[in-house]
Formats: sequence, C-alpha cells, structure tokens
Amino acid sequence: MTELPVVPAVNEKARVKKPDWLRVKLPIGEEYKHVRGLVDTHKLHTICESGNCPNMGECWGSGTATFMILGNVCTRSCGFCAVATGRPEPVDWDEPQRVAEAINLMKVKHAVITSVDRDELKDGGAAIWFNTIRAVKTLNPDTTLETLIGDFKGNKPDIQRVIEAAPEVVSHNIETVERLTRQVRIQAKYWRSMEVIRTLKEGGRRTKSGIMLGLGETKEEVIQTLRDLHDNGCDVVTIGQYLQPTQKHLPVQRFVHPDEFAEYREIGYSLGLDYVESGPLVRSSYHSERHVFAGLGRKQWEMDKKVPAL
Repeated sequence: MTELPVVPAVNEKARVKKPDWLRVKLPIGEEYKHVRGLVDTHKLHTICESGNCPNMGECWGSGTATFMILGNVCTRSCGFCAVATGRPEPVDWDEPQRVAEAINLMKVKHAVITSVDRDELKDGGAAIWFNTIRAVKTLNPDTTLETLIGDFKGNKPDIQRVIEAAPEVVSHNIETVERLTRQVRIQAKYWRSMEVIRTLKEGGRRTKSGIMLGLGETKEEVIQTLRDLHDNGCDVVTIGQYLQPTQKHLPVQRFVHPDEFAEYREIGYSLGLDYVESGPLVRSSYHSERHVFAGLGRKQWEMDKKVPAL
C-alpha cells in the first residue's frame, strides 16, 4: 500500500513563528500569590488576566496590578482584545470602594485602573469612573493613579467627569494606525480617539496612549500616528508587539524586531513626545509608575544620547 503525503487543508494558513525575544517567564513568587489572593478575595477584575498580559508575572510579582472596573464583559468586539464581548451585568455601585480598599491593602504607590466599554449606559460608565477615582484617592492619598479610559463615544461631558476626578495620568489607546482602525477597533474611530486625547490635555491632565505593532501597518503609518498623537497633546506613548489571544482574533502579520522598536523610541522623542516606552513586551500599564513624572523619559533619552557608543 502506497503511503500518501500529508497535505494541509487549503484554508489552513501558516502561522508566523514567535521569535525568542518574546519568551515570557511564568508568574511565580510569594508577592504574586499575595496579589492574586487580594484580587480573588475582593472579587475584582484585572486586565492582567482578562487581557492575557505577558507582563502579569513581573508586575504582580512587584506588588502591582491593573484593575478593570465596570465588569469584565465589553459591549465592543475589537479584533485584538481577549476581553469577553456580550451583554454586561448591571453596574455594581459598590465596586469603587472595593477597588480602593484593595489598593490600600496592596500598599502600592502607583495604581492603574481601566475598564470595559459600556456603550449601553447613558454616560458610558462615567459616574462609576468618577466614584472610583475619588474613592481611591480618599483612601490612598499618597498613591498616584493612572486611568485608562475608553472613548465614551466622544461625549465631552462624560470625559470631563474623569478630568474633574483628577487622576495624575489619563490614558486612551489609539491601538493602531488610521488605515487599520476599522478592522482592528470595529466600533471606534481614529480621529475621535485623537479628539479624546486633545480634550484630556485641554482639561489639564497628563495624557497617554498606546500602539500595537504587527497587524500590517507600515513604518510610515506608525510615524504618522506618533506625529498625530503629539499634535493632539499626547505626553506618553507605549509601543508594543500585538500577540493574538485566540484563533478567533486577528492574526499576527509580523513580529517586529527589538531594533525597530528602539528606532520608534528615537523617532517619538525626536517628534517631541515626553515619554516613549517601546519594546516587544511593552503594554499600556508597563512601567506606568514612571509615566507620572513630566520630563523623566526625555531626560533619560537625552542622557542616553550623550553616552558614546562602544
């Protein structure tokens, strides 16, 4: 009997092999266990888990976590995001106090809070955002705070509620270049997100945004996105590699080499951005405790440029 060769199915696409520089250490250690225990005890949601963040071990191991409010089910269906999509549970008005208490127990100096999109709510969840920020600051007056918000459909009064609560940093991720926005962020708009950042800056907040690479964007498009962010008042930009959460999500088109990430860091600072965090495993809240301080990133960049190459 003749043995026939195995032929892959016609519609089976070859997956791009993950390079060595994307290896992630498994989360271990007593501090990691402590943080997980607090999250479970207080029935909190974290984007660390819901978003399958590759830095969860490092961040939780150092006693920090990014909390996700307004539940763990999103009303949007972005092609890159691992957070569940569907009909969310009713708003939990006790959640702000629980988040504040957990941050107090963790004794962190800097906390990050994000949320799912709640487009079914009239205010997009702005009231819960306001209550959470105020509760955290009341119970943890020495803790600095970054809030990673959605676009609130561009509704300025809702964005203003976050501004009024006065977190040290307000972040809103552009995620990708203009050409790919409709495919990657199905219910979002590139220029609406830019307007959110501009509104935050005009409100006196330190602003931040994030970009994923590897979805099919060109170098010129990445540079233009950095330029658009700067022109609309963005202070801090994080740039990282997109990693496909499941087979149902957008595939990785390319794994970007660390040298290219380093180049975007240089370009970002050259355009005038105040802090550029750029690397394969960089995510929105990675090293976020450093992003609070105006001039810190730029000062380090200028110092690095003065060091002669070996």
